Amino acid sequence: MRFAHPERDEQLELALEDVFVLPDYFDGVSRLDVSLAPDDFRGGSQPIVSANMNAVTGKRMAETMARLGGLGVLPQDMRLETVERIVGHIRSAHPRFDTPLNVAPDATLRDVHGLLRKRSHGMVVVVDEHHRPLGVVTSSDLEGRDQYTAVARVMSTEMVTLPSDVSNADAFAAVHHARVKAAPVLDAEGKLVGILGREDPVRAELLRPSLDDGERLLVAAAVGISSSAVDRAVALVELGVTCVVVDTAHGHQRRMLEVLSKVREATKGRVPIVAGNVCTAEGTRALIEAGADVVKVNVGPGAMCTTRMQTGVGRPSFSSVLHCARAAHQLGRKVWADGGVKHPRDVALYLAAGASRVMVGTALAGTYESPGDIEQDREGHLYKSNYGMASARAVSDRTENEDPFTRAKKGFFREGISTSRIYLRPGFESVGNIVVDVITGVQSAFTYVGATDLRSFRERVVVGVQTPHGYGEGTPHGSVRR
Repeated sequence: MRFAHPERDEQLELALEDVFVLPDYFDGVSRLDVSLAPDDFRGGSQPIVSANMNAVTGKRMAETMARLGGLGVLPQDMRLETVERIVGHIRSAHPRFDTPLNVAPDATLRDVHGLLRKRSHGMVVVVDEHHRPLGVVTSSDLEGRDQYTAVARVMSTEMVTLPSDVSNADAFAAVHHARVKAAPVLDAEGKLVGILGREDPVRAELLRPSLDDGERLLVAAAVGISSSAVDRAVALVELGVTCVVVDTAHGHQRRMLEVLSKVREATKGRVPIVAGNVCTAEGTRALIEAGADVVKVNVGPGAMCTTRMQTGVGRPSFSSVLHCARAAHQLGRKVWADGGVKHPRDVALYLAAGASRVMVGTALAGTYESPGDIEQDREGHLYKSNYGMASARAVSDRTENEDPFTRAKKGFFREGISTSRIYLRPGFESVGNIVVDVITGVQSAFTYVGATDLRSFRERVVVGVQTPHGYGEGTPHGSVRR
């Protein structure tokens, strides 16, 4: 990457809104020729990572992110037995088809009601004792019915089903022709193996799943820097995680470096180690020297983070990633950009600054796949709750096993929002909608620059600095004109 006016721009501390990309000649044919595969370690066809936040990444998010070619990082506050269950599920999940929601014929509509809001397609499959579909239930089947009615009485037996070896084009044609949101997928014996949504076959043409050598979906997990961090990291590796993320708000500190070094030694290089967060070249070099393969960058730009307002500490996001990436690349290592993503352009700019992957939190929180139940406000709009990992709520959860006095003292130190409503946006209720929107935007950005992969993008991209009005005129402002 180079600046359009390096003699001036190199001296500035820049946020994502302060910069833009200049176009150049593209010698390719199609945006589909562009590869967004990360260059930090093997696995993944695109650079989006779901953040290790309690309200962002759980089983559903991590599974779906891997199926969409990205990576999900399970939070460090998650109990190890829960992590074991989730990792086992993800590694046994189908790499192409979504995990179906299914019930027995004698289940009640009360049982089904809570399941329907777990998927954007809103379908539950009724199966027999051999796991063969008998019918499907959707939200319309619940209207005007007693909650204790057996699903066998209301299910639709006229199903559109797909064979497991169906092509993407044929699957799309079948679902589109039948005008259904999704269809059960059956193996050669007629047993239910998955669900394919209306848009899934098209997404599969754009995004290859993140798989290991055994064709299993990938999943990562985080540890903190407590006394149990090393043992937890070793346990995570034994469970089969893709990488271990050693995570704390201020990564450039003695405790972090000590824990990171011990984690590196204990895991014996079996998986990549990601560590953060920092926002300086000095912090980046310190983490790499302590054993990090990848450094997680940024202090303060996250939507749930109050660090800069509480402490004044941090650095504008684009400059943080730029300077940390330069330091890491000099040592043969990589960086992830963490936080601050609101639009597809932000991911493109982070990649231009030198990131290999981009961690996204709040932008994914308002989806069917994030943990937690969907709630409804007084106007009937759907939302999910979100909170920062340094908030009072997170600190309280993290210290639940400590004595009340110690918990009270630690409760004074909080740098995050404890309660926030993240509404499900029409057309972007599912993480698949968001990821495709981001990835197609970034693929287009590559073609505007004349690049076909991450390496050529970094080499060719020219970044300019703009005024607030320059940023403003690039935002959509023509939807209503009088």
